[in-house]
Amino acid sequence: MTDLPAAAAHPPPMPDAETAILRLAREAPELGQVAVAERLRQSGLKISPSGVRYLWQKHGLETAVKRLQALAEQEQDGIEVLSAAQRRLLARGMLTERLVRGEGAEARALGEQEPTERRRLILDAAARLFAAEGYDRTSIRDIARNVGLLPGSVYHYFASKRELFLAVHREGFEHTLEQVKAAARSSADPWECLRRACEAHVVGIVGGTSVDRLAGSNLAQAQNDELLHEIRPHRAAYEAVFKTLIDALPLREGTDRSLLRLFLLGGMNWTYLWYREGKRTPGEIATAMVEMVRTGVQR
Repeated sequence: MTDLPAAAAHPPPMPDAETAILRLAREAPELGQVAVAERLRQSGLKISPSGVRYLWQKHGLETAVKRLQALAEQEQDGIEVLSAAQRRLLARGMLTERLVRGEGAEARALGEQEPTERRRLILDAAARLFAAEGYDRTSIRDIARNVGLLPGSVYHYFASKRELFLAVHREGFEHTLEQVKAAARSSADPWECLRRACEAHVVGIVGGTSVDRLAGSNLAQAQNDELLHEIRPHRAAYEAVFKTLIDALPLREGTDRSLLRLFLLGGMNWTYLWYREGKRTPGEIATAMVEMVRTGVQR
């Protein structure tokens, strides 16, 4: 017996069922056809799982990946309208589809690179774009395009742009803090310890990785108050090191050590605005600043 065409084998359901199925595709895109059919049955609409699949195919929604992609495309905020779990599902599904088909450089890159390496590529690209374009003007799509990935692949590692931004800062602060702490312990002379710590600080702002530079520049400024609140504990831990260094200095009686610390940090923080490679090195800048604080500038 000749097989019937799909449309004849599964005649279209009633319009109210179609409307309900499309509504569920938006509200719960991760549900499978059996779960959708059961949910509709409980609401009084009788339709088989194969009927659900027929309608999904009619609208190009036959997989969870396609339903999630359609939902993201319909919204102004794009993929960020999805929950963290939905983003992870989308990332896994898109990667699986591409690996099965063996398509494109991304499938090879994602299959061959270690997860830590992929995470590093994403962090570096995010830091570059956040620094160049600002937080609000940078999207996950921009970051993904910069490293040759799909947005879903980025969401596999970071649930949102906010989480990615905070991860960049956490890593940058922690790395620079480690360098500053090591410098602060590297000499018995408190002035030399301060100088070396200041050099590490300036290097973190104008040199090092993109992640270090972004975290360093945000020691001086943060354009988003809410995000600034999130990274404040890291800033506090960082500044505590310089408080200890300043407290150890043999200073003239009556010197406001807190103001001196803020003065020195403020001067270094703004190097990211005026620094030009090829002129003074970070070490020369730090040395000059500490010497001006130590000996003054009057003849």
